[in-house]
Amino acid sequence: MKLKIGDPAPMFIATITDGSQVKLTDYLGTQLVLYFYPMDDTPGCTQQACSLRDHNQAIQAKGAAILGVSTQDIASHQRFTEKYNINFPLVADTDGAVARAYGAVGGGLIGAAKSLLGVANRITFIINESGHIAHIIDKPDCANHAAEVIKLL
Repeated sequence: MKLKIGDPAPMFIATITDGSQVKLTDYLGTQLVLYFYPMDDTPGCTQQACSLRDHNQAIQAKGAAILGVSTQDIASHQRFTEKYNINFPLVADTDGAVARAYGAVGGGLIGAAKSLLGVANRITFIINESGHIAHIIDKPDCANHAAEVIKLL
C-alpha cells in the first residue's frame, strides 16, 4: 500500500545511531523529516545527508527534526556520522520493518531487486505535528535536498 498525503504515518520503534530507541510518537507536536536512503557512505546518500546536515539549523527553525533511515547497522551509521559530522540520528532499520511500513522498499523490477538485497528506496516523508503525512518527496535531489524540504515546511 502506497502512503498518500493526509494518511497517518505508520508507527515505529527503532534503534538510532547512539544505540537508543526512538519512536514516531517521540515527534508528535513537531514536524519530522523522515528520509529513507539506500546506503551509508555512497555518493548520493552522502550528498543528501550533508545537505540536510548543513541546513539542519534552518530545518529546526521551521519546527522540524530529521531522522535518516537505511538498513545498515549501528556501527555503519556511527562511522558515517563521524566521517561526515552528521548532526541528526540515523535509524538502523536492519530488518527493513520501518522501510516496509512506509513503502520504501519494492516497486518495479529494480525495487524488487533492491528489496531482496535489503536496500531502501530514496524517498522522504514530512510528517506533521499530529503524525500525518504532510508531504512526500519521491525523487529527492540529493545535493539540494534540504532546500526541497525547507520549501515544504
